[in-house]
Amino acid sequence: MTTNRPFQILMLPGDGIGPEVMAQVRRVMAALSHLRFEITEDLVGGAAIEAHGIPLSQETLAQAMAADAVLFGAVGGPQFDTLPFESKPERGLLSLRKNMELFANLRPALCFAPLAGASTLKREVIEGLDILIVRELTGGVYFGEPRGIIPLPGGKRRGVNTHSYTTDEIHRVARVAFELAGKRQGRVCSAEKSNVMEAGLLWREEVRALHAAEFPDIELTHMLADNMAMQLVRRPKQFDVILTDNLFGDILSDEAAMLTGSLGMLPSASLGARLPDGRIPALYEPIHGSAPDIAGQNKANPIAAILSFAMCLRYSFSLEADAARVERAVERALAQGLRTGDIAEPGAAVVSTTQMGDAIVAALS
Repeated sequence: MTTNRPFQILMLPGDGIGPEVMAQVRRVMAALSHLRFEITEDLVGGAAIEAHGIPLSQETLAQAMAADAVLFGAVGGPQFDTLPFESKPERGLLSLRKNMELFANLRPALCFAPLAGASTLKREVIEGLDILIVRELTGGVYFGEPRGIIPLPGGKRRGVNTHSYTTDEIHRVARVAFELAGKRQGRVCSAEKSNVMEAGLLWREEVRALHAAEFPDIELTHMLADNMAMQLVRRPKQFDVILTDNLFGDILSDEAAMLTGSLGMLPSASLGARLPDGRIPALYEPIHGSAPDIAGQNKANPIAAILSFAMCLRYSFSLEADAARVERAVERALAQGLRTGDIAEPGAAVVSTTQMGDAIVAALS
């Protein structure tokens, strides 16, 4: 995206540690003084429930639809656990994904060299890891119909969720994976459960068909999702781009996150189809959640949120050099031995959210 106007960003800090980590993102944005950002901030999740009675207002949704990109913090907290399912804070995020038609979720799992010892895996297994998981985000079992809890005779109940995909849904996310692989090592491994699920078999057949028609130069392999879960901890560096559906992508990407040492290190991007005006609807978020146990204590790791902003620079604004600059600043801070509690090895000095932000901003200079 190239424009002479400021980049229009909607910032939704949300709940728990969301506001704390997003405050550090604002500092990084300010440090990139050669770029112009016009930032609007609004409420989502529990914060929106407390203010408006709903997890996402129509006004906030309209702002998200009009923005060049949305930067999202986290939602949820134990005080909302008793709310009906359709009213919980997480429905705000799901509503954004659905209404913005964000069908492709990108989750990189990158092991920064200074953190190779923070993983629970051996250094030689994890060092140099660079995986990109492309997860389908608006279909599958999370959105399929019919769904619900059905009463049965005798006071018993049945829970129903439907796992379904169409050719078009599979092709559009697979196309994203193949295109991104073309800019990396040129390898895609598609994961499903084609051995026991018809929707999984369709997934494999349609990915294979798209590959043959449009991307024959990309290496394509297939793997059952349960085997991939094992392979990610056995030999993770065998993968380049992993393509998978909504349910398995949710599980596998969290597993991949822990390979790097902490969920606090993993960013994500959720992208839609290009609009007539050239914009790509996009939402960027750390995947660590609201972490209510440490909220307000200046203990949260801001790196995933900052790296999510780097992804925004790369995918929404085509600013590859600036994205790489932010990523290098993170690595420099880590190379100084700075660690928040989630990535601290035994005996390491633990720094606060603000202190980690200080180091990253300084490394940008």
